[in-house]
Amino acid sequence: MSTTTELLIIRHGQTAWNKMKRLQGHSDIPLNEKGELQAMALGETLKHEPLDAIIASDMQRATKTAEEIAKWHKLQVKIDRDLRERCYGAFEGLHPEEIEQRFPESHAAWHAADPDHVFPPGERIAESPRQFFHRAMAALHRCAEQHPCQKIAVVAHFGIIESAFRAAHSIPFGDRTRMPVLNTSINRFAVGNGEIRLLAWGEAAHLEPLRKPVDYNKHF
Repeated sequence: MSTTTELLIIRHGQTAWNKMKRLQGHSDIPLNEKGELQAMALGETLKHEPLDAIIASDMQRATKTAEEIAKWHKLQVKIDRDLRERCYGAFEGLHPEEIEQRFPESHAAWHAADPDHVFPPGERIAESPRQFFHRAMAALHRCAEQHPCQKIAVVAHFGIIESAFRAAHSIPFGDRTRMPVLNTSINRFAVGNGEIRLLAWGEAAHLEPLRKPVDYNKHF
């Protein structure tokens, strides 16, 4: 008997560090003003979606985004710490150019997609890509097992979504995925019986009204 669960895996709204392209990892950075607007637009978009549960990472950028969905449903946001982003150790808070200057060997391993390289420790001990992938997939499968044959919103992070994409497409460690994951984009997966399948990718029509119009006169 199939016990497949549909997971809507959603990236949190934008933060100041997202905008500055600084790695966040386990650093608990709040939504910025744009992120709050994205989260509200997401909630509006999903207000008629029949959801059985809403689960989020314990990082405030994820929980606050999830709460905007919960406002439209008679549901409490459940917290799962294992849905956190990958821990980047000493890289957290840094821009890629700063990482390249301070940690050239680790930066090279990062861009080579070395699955077992662990970045230098910072405030916290970093995870290798392989360690993080196994944590992420265990968390997603657990969400599905706890809600068989239901539809769940899972609000998490880029790395969690990338891991689901990698698993669904059987992309081996060492190969980069190279796919866009917009803040508050909705990515639908079917999870069950030990497998994961991608149903729909990158739903983000709710972000269109938030895009700034281009002023074509400013260049002249």
